Amino acid sequence: MGAGKIASQCAHAATGMYSELMESHRSLLRQWELCGQAKIVVTCKNQQEMNKLRDAAESICLPTFIVADAGRTQVSAGSNTVLAIGPGSKSAVDSITGKLRLL
Repeated sequence: MGAGKIASQCAHAATGMYSELMESHRSLLRQWELCGQAKIVVTCKNQQEMNKLRDAAESICLPTFIVADAGRTQVSAGSNTVLAIGPGSKSAVDSITGKLRLL
């Protein structure tokens, strides 16, 4: 994906996660808002690694959100492009993503 597509997909992940948290975890969302709404963008190797990251995050009760692309531009319809993890404590999120390369 090009830089603009990546930025757009990350925005979808952030707004998708926000919407889900509005429905299910308002107190967690409010805490995240009060702490500056940190967002860190990292990269992973492939879909298999993304799935493992999602499973690991969910195993320690971190919220996750996966963006499935509509397929109108650079990737095939239904392709999972971005995984949002958190909000959560820095230590919890770092335990899942801390070894990944920054984008």
